[in-house]
Amino acid sequence: MGLIDTHAHLADKSLVCQLPDVLDRACKAGVTQMICVAVDAETAGQAIAIAEANKMVWASVGIHPNYAHEAAPDHWPRIVEHTNHPRVCALGETGLDLHWDDCPFEVQQANFERHWELSRRTDLPLIIHMRDCEREMLTALEKQAALKAPLRGVMHSFAGSTETAEQCLAHGLYISFAGMLTYKKSDELRKTAKTIPLDRLLVETDCPYLTPEPNRSRRPNEPAFVAHTARCLAETIGISTKELGEITTENAKRLFWRMVDK
Repeated sequence: MGLIDTHAHLADKSLVCQLPDVLDRACKAGVTQMICVAVDAETAGQAIAIAEANKMVWASVGIHPNYAHEAAPDHWPRIVEHTNHPRVCALGETGLDLHWDDCPFEVQQANFERHWELSRRTDLPLIIHMRDCEREMLTALEKQAALKAPLRGVMHSFAGSTETAEQCLAHGLYISFAGMLTYKKSDELRKTAKTIPLDRLLVETDCPYLTPEPNRSRRPNEPAFVAHTARCLAETIGISTKELGEITTENAKRLFWRMVDK
């Protein structure tokens, strides 16, 4: 099919222990490349190590909003230094989260803003997490847009409203869909997917989470399963899975500009 899984937590203990098999199954499912996404300084280093050892894997480095309050003083400088690594193609995941209350929201906001500042310095795109905070996210994006610099990034595992998607698109962001798109209860999300311009679409697993149908009862999720989400998205918008693969691959390489064919 020719797909890029733009969001995989391969350093998670449920996947890293079987990584050779996970990557082999991904290849057999038509996945050509994937991005191993970090949530903190430790997993940033692990993501780079995985990318160094596996040519189909790229790394994203950053601090997740739910872990921002746990970051030690030396963690952010480590993230900054990692951006010089040639296998790092993105920053994140970062963003905002009001579902969990472990990290004070003002700490999340400061963490999000410094990722944007680093993005402007490096031209690396952000992988953006948003949970139960659509209004707050749009306010944060408007603040960044007011700085008159392009917002390079993707709203990952999108589950927001059509109106929120429209405003994210207006800021220049991409929209990525994960396994939730395949769930029976996700009619509204599929309606939103129909409204996204083809040149802004991406697909992902967010593995080991959000396993798509028909494998929803199987744990953990893994990059091979992005094929199910891709088929659902293709059916939703009325194109072939082959065309969807070509479109989303081109989009991923445009956004994550360090990615190249090997």
